[in-house]
Amino acid sequence: MTAAGGTPAGADLADLRREEVVLPGVPSLGRLYARGAAASGRLVLARRLGRGPVDLPEVAYVVAGVQADAAHLTAYQHLLGETASDVLPAGFVHVLAFPVATAVMARPDFPLPLAGLVHLANEITQHVPVRLGQAVDVRAWAQGLAAHRTGTTVELVTEVRLAGPARELREGPVAWRGVSTYLAKGTHLVRGDAGDDGGAVVADGVEGTGGVDGRGGSGSGARPAFVPPVPTARWELDAGTGRRYAAVSGDRNPIHLSAVSAKALGFPRAIAHGMFTAARALATVGAERGDAFSWSVEFAKPVLLPGSVAVRVAADGAPGDGYAYAGWHARTGKVHLTGSVRPL
Repeated sequence: MTAAGGTPAGADLADLRREEVVLPGVPSLGRLYARGAAASGRLVLARRLGRGPVDLPEVAYVVAGVQADAAHLTAYQHLLGETASDVLPAGFVHVLAFPVATAVMARPDFPLPLAGLVHLANEITQHVPVRLGQAVDVRAWAQGLAAHRTGTTVELVTEVRLAGPARELREGPVAWRGVSTYLAKGTHLVRGDAGDDGGAVVADGVEGTGGVDGRGGSGSGARPAFVPPVPTARWELDAGTGRRYAAVSGDRNPIHLSAVSAKALGFPRAIAHGMFTAARALATVGAERGDAFSWSVEFAKPVLLPGSVAVRVAADGAPGDGYAYAGWHARTGKVHLTGSVRPL
């Protein structure tokens, strides 16, 4: 289905080719994970037979008129340490929009297995705040298949627009935009230069370097090893951390819920959600982030639960340049995540 408002000026050619599918509501993450697990199994079998999709589906999923629930927002703010407000934190907007992006990855023609995807990084841009009671339209699609030394990466893009007065899709302004980068380890779909990931530590167990005070992005070029700076805080995360974040995010991946369920999937203990740690760092920046900002994170070695994370959140550069943050294992110094929050 094509949005009634048409394609906005400035859209790229790939966007013009995407079929726009309007979903009746925000899908259930639990059902999507079940569907994705089944699709992943079929994909593995197809690959063994030399078949299976190799291109991303040219489709964008849209859910119109999404609104936050006050109790849900309050629970999120309380867990993450956000100030009580009717403004939705950028991490909470991610929670609202994430199922729509996941629905794209759970499609039977998605070329990478949803089961086992590793979350490498997130780039979020908030142009204007979204407030409790405001309706938003969520649109998500996949782009940018790329070679990686251990597999293939893909970007899932999500746009959140304030619903226009006529409730026409894509009528209102973009309030929030997120780009999540995932890695399918062991799946090689793209030939060519895999690039230099700098040995980057990525989510869910792929190790390397990078970080605050000598960190680098996901681009090319060698990066110095992470040297733990002076911490500004320490997070003591108990064994129930993953279950509590699952309750507010809807992301009940078994690797986060208990030692038993995590061990069944190859982890020694449950691990914290990456977006929980990133959102907690954002909450530490607080009101200093302003109304319009960019928020980036690169994930590293997973945080095993229970665990102690040393954290530094500090101004980066001249006044007004924003903040950089990092979290690392309090004893070993192994980096868990690095990122920044910068005004637009």
